[in-house]
Amino acid sequence: MNRRFGARWLLWCALLLFSGATEAAARSYPMDTMAPRSDLAELIQSVYVQVTLWDLLVLVVVIVALFLAIFWFSTRFGEPGEEPVQFHSHMGLEVAWTAGPILILVLITVPTVRAVFNTQPYHWPKEALTVRVIAHQWWWEFRYPSLGAQTANEVHIPADRMIHFELESADVIHSFWMPALGGKRDVVPGQINQITLVAKVPGEYYGQCAEFCGASHANMRFRVFVDTAEGFQRWVADQLKPPVMPASGLASEGARIYQNAPCAICHRVKGISGFSKQYEGGFRGPDLTHFAGRSTLAAGVLDNTPDNLATWIQDPQTVKPGALMPRLGLKGHELTALVAYLESLK
Repeated sequence: MNRRFGARWLLWCALLLFSGATEAAARSYPMDTMAPRSDLAELIQSVYVQVTLWDLLVLVVVIVALFLAIFWFSTRFGEPGEEPVQFHSHMGLEVAWTAGPILILVLITVPTVRAVFNTQPYHWPKEALTVRVIAHQWWWEFRYPSLGAQTANEVHIPADRMIHFELESADVIHSFWMPALGGKRDVVPGQINQITLVAKVPGEYYGQCAEFCGASHANMRFRVFVDTAEGFQRWVADQLKPPVMPASGLASEGARIYQNAPCAICHRVKGISGFSKQYEGGFRGPDLTHFAGRSTLAAGVLDNTPDNLATWIQDPQTVKPGALMPRLGLKGHELTALVAYLESLK
């Protein structure tokens, strides 16, 4: 009885230690996969655990066979040796080393295939929220077709609701990866791939392109914000509001600079950018309508602060080599005014 109690106590301690380690890892290493926060991530982790356990079983069998061969079925130095029995075939061994690997492969394949089908269903419930993800060199575009909202490099989703990501590329092959929420799905030009998940824990999670896509592949990052239902509705309402045009001051000067600079050709601000208020196409850069409401800029590379924004506008290549954004040549008062305007776009 004492032995059983001791074994259970040790098991519980190990589980608590592992749980604490994964929580600490999630805080210290935001790209860690050991603290799943969605049904998809939990399913993927369960497959990993099952595969690892079968791998450990194979390792134990091999180690036991090795030790038996060395210490039990071997002849010691100085001992009289006997001629070993010769076998030209052994049906039991033939069946064992053929059926054993097949059985292990089946036990690994079944949960893997089940996970694939569970995460890529043919039909989604009506309440599922579709988020269209478009990958660019080197930033992410997020559109909500049913809500009319659009953002870049930071995607908001509600907790405890099925999310259906539709993934496509505007240029080369990318890979959409959210370690804590699951995924890592290729984003291929001319093809729509999908990820379906239900996020369970509100919070901020990191994402990354996981397929080499050019010079700034490592700088193609994004953030996922899992909101409560009420928080997500507030965020959507804010995204649907038109930008407030500053009537005077430094931000007003910056608005005029923005309209006259190349910014308005590549970046959309609703009602301002483009050749008319109805212009909807031809923008090569992220939507800036609510730029100041984002926590990062340059696809998650820099915190969204006035100093970092000024650095990014002055010389994008120092932050993100190969970026398509040109140097605007703005300095002094003009640069300060443009930064003030962009930081006013809540």
